[in-house]
Amino acid sequence: MLTGTSLLLAVVLGLLFVPSCLAELQRFDHAAKSEGSLSFLVIGDWGRRGDYNQSDVALQMGIIGEKLEIDFVISTGDNFYDNGLTGVDDPAFHESFSGIYTAHSLQKPWYTVLGNHDYRGDAVAQLSPTLRQMDSRWICQRSFTVNTEIAEFFFVDTTPFVDDYFTNPKDHTYDWRDIFPRDKYLKDVLNEVDSALKESTAKWKFVVGHHTIKSAGHHRNTVELEAQLLPILLANNVDFYLNGHDHCLEHISSSDSPLQFLTSGAGSKAWRGDVQWWNPKEMKYYYDGQGFMSVQLTLNQVEITFYNVFGNVVHTWTTYKQFYSSS
Repeated sequence: MLTGTSLLLAVVLGLLFVPSCLAELQRFDHAAKSEGSLSFLVIGDWGRRGDYNQSDVALQMGIIGEKLEIDFVISTGDNFYDNGLTGVDDPAFHESFSGIYTAHSLQKPWYTVLGNHDYRGDAVAQLSPTLRQMDSRWICQRSFTVNTEIAEFFFVDTTPFVDDYFTNPKDHTYDWRDIFPRDKYLKDVLNEVDSALKESTAKWKFVVGHHTIKSAGHHRNTVELEAQLLPILLANNVDFYLNGHDHCLEHISSSDSPLQFLTSGAGSKAWRGDVQWWNPKEMKYYYDGQGFMSVQLTLNQVEITFYNVFGNVVHTWTTYKQFYSSS
C-alpha cells in the first residue's frame, strides 16, 4: 500500500515522465474520386490583378481543369503582389483571386501557402477565416496537411527559414507576427512536418512550400531548406517537392533519390532568360514563360504535365509504383 508520501512521490514522478507531445499540423481531409484517382492543378506567384497574363493563365487553367475534372488547386505562394494584402478588406483579394479564377472547374478548394511577398503585407489576413467566408475556396494556413488517403500533402511555411529576410530586409517590412522566437518556430515546424510524414500511410507524399530547394532559376537553391528541410524529405521517402518563388516551370530529378523537384511559379510575371546551367542528367525541363502544372494520380501512377499560357502541353512526365495487397 502506498503511504501519503510515496503516493505524492509517484504522482510527481508520473508528471515528470509524461512524454511530451508534439503539436500536430492542422489536417484537412479531401476524398479522392470514387474510382480511386485524383487530379489537381498547381499555380504560384500569380496575384497581379489580371496583369502579366494572369488572366490568360487563369482562362487556360479553367479549360484544363474541366478536362481533367480536377479535385482542387494548390497555390505555392506569392498570392498577392507586390506586398501581400493590407487586410481582410483589401480589394486585391477579389481583383487578384475571386474575380480572376472564375471558371466553373476552378470552384474547388484552393490549398494555399504564404510566399515572401505575402509576408510583406498583412500575412495574418490571408490566414483569416473572414476570407473564406468571402470565398469558400480559400484555404490558407502557415503549415498544414491535406489527406486524400492515396496521397498526402504537407504544406510548409518556408519564408521564415530564409535568413536574408531577417538580416537584410532592404526597404521591405515583413509581418513576423507569431513567428518569434524564430528558432523555436522553425524547430516546431520541422518537428511537426517530420512527425506527420512518419505517421502518414499515403502511397504518395507531396511536400509543398513557396521557396525552391533546387532550382536553376533566378533564386537558385534555398540553402536553408537544403540544410534543414531536405534531410527530412529524404528520410521519409517523399516523392515530390512542389514550390513557386522562381517565375518559371521547372522539373529537376534527384540523382541520389526518387525525389522530384517541381517548380510552378509562372502564374503571371515571368523572367525570360533568367536560368543558369544545371546538370542535364537532373534537369528534365525548364520553361521561362507563364503557365501552370497539373497532376493526375492513382494508387500506382503519377503523371505531371506543364502547360504554357496558351494551354499547350510543354512537358509531361510519368512515374509508377507497385503495391501489393497483404491479404
